[in-house]
Amino acid sequence: MSRIVEAPTPTGADFPVMPPAKLLFCGVNYASHLEENPSAVLPDEPFFFAKLPSAVIWNGDPIIVPYEGCHVDYEVELAIVIDRRCRRVQTDEAMDYVFGFTIANDVSARDVQFHNAQITLGKNFDSFCPLGPRVVRPSEIGDPHNLRITTEVNGVVLQDGSTSDMLFKIPELISRVSQVMTLERGDIVTTGTPSGVGCFRSPPVYLQPGDVVAVEAEGIGRLENPVVQGW
Repeated sequence: MSRIVEAPTPTGADFPVMPPAKLLFCGVNYASHLEENPSAVLPDEPFFFAKLPSAVIWNGDPIIVPYEGCHVDYEVELAIVIDRRCRRVQTDEAMDYVFGFTIANDVSARDVQFHNAQITLGKNFDSFCPLGPRVVRPSEIGDPHNLRITTEVNGVVLQDGSTSDMLFKIPELISRVSQVMTLERGDIVTTGTPSGVGCFRSPPVYLQPGDVVAVEAEGIGRLENPVVQGW
């Protein structure tokens, strides 16, 4: 089993606001979704749902399986941290509003999410939004559209993709969200996940108590969390 990373909660120097006030997660934003789910319909505009601050945990904190038999899934995502208040941003200026980049694990209870399309409930159990391990400034990361991102569960690689596979690039995502709502300093906007999630594997692979899940993004680091039985 993988070693659990011992790391402190990020400091204010990493995340300008903790926890973020708003977390907007982009869904179905990788072309590789068709590899794992041939019936998937790729969107013609960015698709978003919200995570709530109560779901946020940090590197090394436990992901809690809320009840026996819950179908807890993983999704590695490159996450954008907003630098300052903005609205109705144009794509050619969107990168000016990026404070930095971090990693998010979009943990989901698929049995809840897929029952009557309960996306908000399925995505927002306590502990279902690991963030970290740090924020990297744009000048440090190079091209954010050419980063390897991966997920390991107990040392086995289950997702291995590149942000070059995104359907909608970062400026488009920021611009689209900001047409609807004002973004504030510290808000998170994510960029979607590549193929390899547990629910589309054969047989499905769901996180179990005792597992360790680690998501990584090139140039940022490794966000690792143990899985425990809760409440």
